[in-house]
Amino acid sequence: MKNKLTGVITLASVLVVGGVLQGCSTSVERMAAEESVDLSGDWNDTDSRLVSEEMIADVLSRPWISSFVNGQGKQPAVIVGEIRNLSYEHINVNTFVGDMERELINSGKVEFVASSSERGEIREERRDQELHSTEATRNAMGREVGADFMLKGSINSILDTEGKTQVRYYQIDLTLISMADNRKVWVGQKKIKKLVKKPGLRW
Repeated sequence: MKNKLTGVITLASVLVVGGVLQGCSTSVERMAAEESVDLSGDWNDTDSRLVSEEMIADVLSRPWISSFVNGQGKQPAVIVGEIRNLSYEHINVNTFVGDMERELINSGKVEFVASSSERGEIREERRDQELHSTEATRNAMGREVGADFMLKGSINSILDTEGKTQVRYYQIDLTLISMADNRKVWVGQKKIKKLVKKPGLRW
């Protein structure tokens, strides 16, 4: 009788533990990369994509680009410089820069120059080609396209909290600067405000 009771208890324990483990299992749902999902209220991929699309569309619609094309007879070459994260959050600035680069290149209105880190790697490859590649296939040093304009900027944020409610404010400032004379030819700004409410929220 005791053995049967022990067996019943053991079986019940296994079922309970199994049910608990099943209830704690990870659930994964695939979704479109463009779908907007905001779980925490933090800066996310949707913010990065929408801000870059709007700000690049604005900079490419301004008079500086037609003035340059009319004066120089060519498309301007643009490089993205430092985008500083001055917010209270950890923001992957590289993702934001990548979104802006994509919008600039795909516009077909400007030429795009590789970043300083990318140029270093490419220059090292050219040095290697000078030693090891045939004359017909090697790419010579000193033939790079210089940038005409540099895009720089910053991401700032303000946090306003009262109890379980929080307002998160982001301000993105971008400036396009002429490499020839340091003139600022375009200044853009985008603001995002989010109202976050969570039960039992603690800051």
